[in-house]
Amino acid sequence: MRFALLLLATLLCFARPAFADDIAAAQDVIRSQEQAFVRDDATAAYSYAAPAIREIFPEAGIFMFMVQHSYPPVYRHKSFEFGEARAEGGQIAQRVHIIDADGRPWEALYTLERQTDGNFKIIGCMLLKAGDSV
Repeated sequence: MRFALLLLATLLCFARPAFADDIAAAQDVIRSQEQAFVRDDATAAYSYAAPAIREIFPEAGIFMFMVQHSYPPVYRHKSFEFGEARAEGGQIAQRVHIIDADGRPWEALYTLERQTDGNFKIIGCMLLKAGDSV
């Protein structure tokens, strides 16, 4: 019994860094895309979108137009801070607390998926005014 508990504890210790590394990698992708929006760099922002998003928006300019008009708090904001994150089955769900350019609070839920090359790409972003429910 002691051996089983020791084995389980050891496995959990090894599993945590992988989880933390995946979350950090996903946050790097989100932050990089956010900074590309700040610079109005459509090509860079588009590079963090998963293939399914790129099928819907086949050009960087079209993608940027969509973000500007459908996700203005993501495109321009005063504050952009990471909240809770979850990882499961090659996907990451990451909450982001946003204060928009007018000072209103928002919650964004980014979903990222590990690609065949091992990198994470953004497969979706759901945006809600803070306090609203899904």
